[in-house]
Amino acid sequence: MAIFLNKDSKVIVQGMTGATGMKHTKLMLADGTNIVGGVNPRKAGTSVDFDGTEVPVFGSVAEAMEKTGANVSVLFVPPAFAKAAVVEAIDAEIPLAVVITEGIAVHDSAAFWAYAGAKGNKTRIIGPNCPGLITPGQSNAGIIPGDITKPGKIGLVSKSGTLTYQMMYELRDIGFTSCVGIGGDPVIGTTHIDALEAFEADPETELIVMIGEIGGDAEERAADFIKANVTKPVVGYVAGFTAPEGKTMGHAGAIVSGSSGTAQAKKEALEAAGVKVGKTPTETAKLAREILSKA
Repeated sequence: MAIFLNKDSKVIVQGMTGATGMKHTKLMLADGTNIVGGVNPRKAGTSVDFDGTEVPVFGSVAEAMEKTGANVSVLFVPPAFAKAAVVEAIDAEIPLAVVITEGIAVHDSAAFWAYAGAKGNKTRIIGPNCPGLITPGQSNAGIIPGDITKPGKIGLVSKSGTLTYQMMYELRDIGFTSCVGIGGDPVIGTTHIDALEAFEADPETELIVMIGEIGGDAEERAADFIKANVTKPVVGYVAGFTAPEGKTMGHAGAIVSGSSGTAQAKKEALEAAGVKVGKTPTETAKLAREILSKA
């Protein structure tokens, strides 16, 4: 089982013919992802050879979906053009749009998030400013290295790309059902809660690891959801215990105002919901091991 992405997913890449798109399309293909096309209006009708795999380029998301049956788009579109690209994906009603791009203006993200809602939420957005998601052994949509881990029984949802990779490595011997990097911007599509709900419903996910960070109240809201709706064990980690107040740290959304949004406040909210929270990623992985060894 998997959440959001599996071996049957047909993936297109918006911005495939750019340098970053080319690099990561090649890597996704090497991981076994079924990439059926790229999108670039200026290069429609051509194709790109990736080590013997010819990937056609289409003029629009709608055309790519019509010709290939694509149901996932990964976006490597520069920030200035990302909003238009996401809106195009929403208009085409592609079920999943994975927005890798970093540096998208917050009002652009808010606009396409609201647009998706106005269109009936037919397109799930993951990101922006995220590493994407991977279902090990099946499909990889984004920039997560495909050789860190193997299929297993842990579900992972994380705001941070690098911490996603570290947690996958720490627990590589156990393996994962799916790993979802939701991004650390102030406005994102898929949330911790969305992923928690999907992992709770996935019969092969036995334990959930949730990685948060300072800023906002997403982790507190996730804690409330876990308390009310999640029966599986959850372990957590919150990045930013030593961050200075009032200073943005790394992600655009990682800023603390007063006591709101601190790592300590998030840790306490999660622990009150029955989540075991580690002080470091390694300690969090150790907690996950202990729970699974007793299961």
